[in-house]
Amino acid sequence: MADAATGDAAKISVQICYALPGGSFLKALTLDKGATITQAIEASGLLRSHPEIDLSQQRLGIFGKLKTGDTELREGDRIEVYRPLQADPKETRRRRAAHRKATKG
Repeated sequence: MADAATGDAAKISVQICYALPGGSFLKALTLDKGATITQAIEASGLLRSHPEIDLSQQRLGIFGKLKTGDTELREGDRIEVYRPLQADPKETRRRRAAHRKATKG
């Protein structure tokens, strides 16, 4: 049972974050304790404002650590919805190394 000193123990506060090249979606939410990542994303309105997001395909995380949609949230969690990579990081490094080698000449 909650009291004035501890606040409402049945609720938690979290943030939803989705970064885009031209801006970001960041929203603070108060949810029932026991809520999952998927429930938080649905409650945030992110899927309405960004219909390109497919939760069955998107990678999700909390503070940079990959998680699944059924992960139970804790107070203060920041849920991150990751976009697919535009380029393979290994291939990008290879191209940069080849370019540096060619310009050293």
